[in-house]
Amino acid sequence: MDRSQELADIIKEFYKLTGRLEEMYPGRHFTPDGHLVGSIGEVLAAERYGISLFTASCETHDGITPDGRLVQIKATQRRAIGISSEPDYLLVLSIDEKGRLEEVYNGPGKPVWQLISNRKRPKTGQYQVSLARLRLLNAVVSPEDRIENITDISSFSHRS
Repeated sequence: MDRSQELADIIKEFYKLTGRLEEMYPGRHFTPDGHLVGSIGEVLAAERYGISLFTASCETHDGITPDGRLVQIKATQRRAIGISSEPDYLLVLSIDEKGRLEEVYNGPGKPVWQLISNRKRPKTGQYQVSLARLRLLNAVVSPEDRIENITDISSFSHRS
């Protein structure tokens, strides 16, 4: 089994386990969030797009693409992401409660930053941008400005 497939299988099993916990304890949520979802998104992006990841918690960029573009990777299970600085490129992934992946935004960071940076900086330092707004911006990203998907993680479902 190749590494991408093994990663996909592990993540699917992880989400099955959280679903079982929620069935056992109704009213309790076992949603993975925070660093865990972010790390899952980063390793999925590394496998799917061939991104070489930097050390965790680097400022602004999480890795570099095979063609040399610096990219920030955001993964969420919520309806928005937080962003604190303008990345060269931005890749936003949404992961649902069954572990299915949706590419929400794949393109230059500048249009996203322009959309949010004219607001007063929040106390947390992170501007919030909704996935709905990101989907609208994504619809007009030209193919040459997208980070190329080089690996199909076949068992990791893709949502549209």
